Amino acid sequence: MTMVTHGSLPGLIEVEDFFADPQFTGASISPDGNRLAYLAPKYGRRNVWVRGIHDDHDDAVCVTHDTRRGISTFHWTGDSRWLLYLQDTDGNEDWHLYRVDLDAPDVPAVDLTPLPPGSRVFSVEPLPSSPGSVLVWMNQRPMFIDAFRLDVAAGETVVHMEQTEPTISVLLDRNGGPAFETLEAEDGTLEISAVDPATGDRRLLHRLGGAEHPLGVYPQIVTPDGKGLLVGSYQDSDDLRLIRIDRDTGGETVVCAVEGHDLCTVGVHAPGVLPPTVFTSRRTGEVIAARFVGDRPRIEVVDPHFAEVHAELEKLSDGVLGTLSSDESEQRWIATFVHDRDPAVAWFYDHATGESRQLFRPYPHLDPQSLAPMKAVSFPARDGLPLHAFLTLPVGVEPRNLPLVLLVHGGPWAHDTWGYSPEAQLLANRGYAVLQANFRGSTGYGRRHVTAAIGEFALAMHDDLIDATDWAVAQGYADQNRIGIFGGSYGGYAALVGVTVTPDHFAAAVDYVGISDLANFLRSMPPFARAHFTNNWYRYVGNPDVPAEAADMAIRSPITMVDRIRTPLLVAQGANDARVVQAESDNIVRSLQDRGVPVEYLLADDEGHGFANPENQLRLYRAVEQHFAEHLGGRRGAS
Repeated sequence: MTMVTHGSLPGLIEVEDFFADPQFTGASISPDGNRLAYLAPKYGRRNVWVRGIHDDHDDAVCVTHDTRRGISTFHWTGDSRWLLYLQDTDGNEDWHLYRVDLDAPDVPAVDLTPLPPGSRVFSVEPLPSSPGSVLVWMNQRPMFIDAFRLDVAAGETVVHMEQTEPTISVLLDRNGGPAFETLEAEDGTLEISAVDPATGDRRLLHRLGGAEHPLGVYPQIVTPDGKGLLVGSYQDSDDLRLIRIDRDTGGETVVCAVEGHDLCTVGVHAPGVLPPTVFTSRRTGEVIAARFVGDRPRIEVVDPHFAEVHAELEKLSDGVLGTLSSDESEQRWIATFVHDRDPAVAWFYDHATGESRQLFRPYPHLDPQSLAPMKAVSFPARDGLPLHAFLTLPVGVEPRNLPLVLLVHGGPWAHDTWGYSPEAQLLANRGYAVLQANFRGSTGYGRRHVTAAIGEFALAMHDDLIDATDWAVAQGYADQNRIGIFGGSYGGYAALVGVTVTPDHFAAAVDYVGISDLANFLRSMPPFARAHFTNNWYRYVGNPDVPAEAADMAIRSPITMVDRIRTPLLVAQGANDARVVQAESDNIVRSLQDRGVPVEYLLADDEGHGFANPENQLRLYRAVEQHFAEHLGGRRGAS
C-alpha cells in the first residue's frame, strides 16, 4: 500500500485535542448584562458556570452538577436568579427541563417537567407578558405537543394551549395568545391561517408547498405586534427567502433575500447550539439579521441599530457571526464566530463604550496555523445538477494522489457548511484529503436541489457521492484506490450504500448510527414523529405500510444487499438511540459475522443518536483513526 508522505505534515495532534469537551463554550449574557453563563468541564462533563461580566474563569461558580451526561442547552430567565437547562438520560432524547437557583448554586437542580418515559420537552420560550413564566412545549399526551405555562419560581405548570391534531400547530403572540395556525394537509401542503383572538375562528391566508420543505417550514415567527408571520418561503424563486405574511390581508412582503442563495435553516437541527437562521432582538423580539448559505455563511442585517453593532463585531474576527446574545438594553453583546480553524471564539462587546475583549477560545490548545483550511468547491453531477462541496486538504504536503475520506452529512435534509469540523481536521492532520459533498436532497442550495432527491435514495443521491470522489480523483487530489467513506445517521446509511451498491469503490467505510433497513427504521420511530413524515420520508422514500413501497424500500436498504459487503467496515451505535435503533446496526454486524467478513463494532450503552460523552467520543475517533490508517495508509497517533 502507498503510504502518506509524512515529512512536512504538521505535528500529530492527538485525538483528545479534537474530541475532548471544549474548555469553554455556549456563552450567553444575562438580561441585566452583569453576568455571563457558559459551559465548561466539571465532574468529567459539560456543566454550566456563571461569573460576573468583568470576571474571569477563576471567579466563576459551577451551578450545575451533572456527572452522567454533559449539558448542551441552557436558558436565562427574566429573573436573573433562575437559570434553566435541558437534559435527557443517556442520549434517549426524552428531554426534561431543570431549574437552577443561582442564589443557592450548590442545591441540586429541580426537574420542572417530570414526564413519563417516551415524553419530552420540545422547546422553551420566554413569555414577555408574564416575566416570571416561560412557555414549554411537551407531549405529556404522547401524540400531542401541547403548550404549558410554567411558573419558574414556584415550579407550577398549567396547560396553556392544547394541540387539537398532531398536524396542527397554533403560533402564539408575545402575550401567549393564538395568532396563527398551521395545518399540514394530507398532501403535505402547509396551510397558514389567521386566528381570531376573540372567537378562535380560523381564516386561511396562505398555502406553502410540501416537498420543498421536507422538515417543515422554518422559521415560523410571529412578529411582536402579532400582525405578521415570518416564514421561509421559495415564493416564485428557487431561493429560500424570509418573507412576512400579513395577518389581515394575507399579503406577502420579502423581509430578506439574497439572489442565488438560500436562507440557512440548518440551525433547526440543534436550536441554541448551532448558529440560528435568524437573530432576534432580546428587547423587542423583532428580527435583526438573517443567515444565508454560501461558500461562507452570509449575514444579512435588517435592523439599523444592529447594523452598527454588527459592523463593530465584524472587526473582531475574520470568521462569520455564529451565535449572539445581548442584555435587555442591547448595548452589551456576546458573539461567537464560525471559523474553519479557530472555532467559536467568544467576544464581549459593549456598544455604549466601544469596549471589546476576547472572553475565551473553546480549544486554546489548538494552533489555527497547524489546522487545515476548508475551501468551497463545485462540480456537476452526471446529470448536470450543480453540486457544492467543501474540501479540506492536509497542511504541508503536495495535494496530489492523497488518500481521501468522503465525509457524508446526516439528515439527509441538512447540509455541510464552511466552518470547523473536528472530523475533517483530525483526518487532514493524518494526511487525508477530506471531501464533504452536498448531494441532492441537501438543504441550502435551492428548491430544485432538495426535490431532486425524491425517489433517489441509493440511486442518484448515491451517484452524487461517487461523482464527488471521481471529481477529486480527476483533479489529482485523490488516489482512486484509497478512498474511504464515513458518515453518521443518513451519512451512515450512505456509507452502507457505498459498500453494497458500489462494493469496489471504497477501500474502507465507517457507519456511525446509520440506517440499514429503511422500513424498519421508519416503523421504529417514536409515534409522535410519524405524523410528520408526509413531506420527507414518505414523499422521498416511501411508506412502509404500503406493500409496494415497502418492497421498493427493501431494494434500497443495505441490509438487503449485505452479502455484497467485502469492504473493511467499522460500525458505531448508541444503545439508547431513539431515531436509528440498535437493531439497525446489530443486523448488519450479525450478518457480516455470520459470513466471516471482518467488521468492528462499537456499541455504547450510555449513548443515543451519536456519542456525546468524551470517553465515547475518544473511543470512536481512535477507532476511526486506526481503521483508516490500516486500510487507506494515513498516519496514526499514540494509542
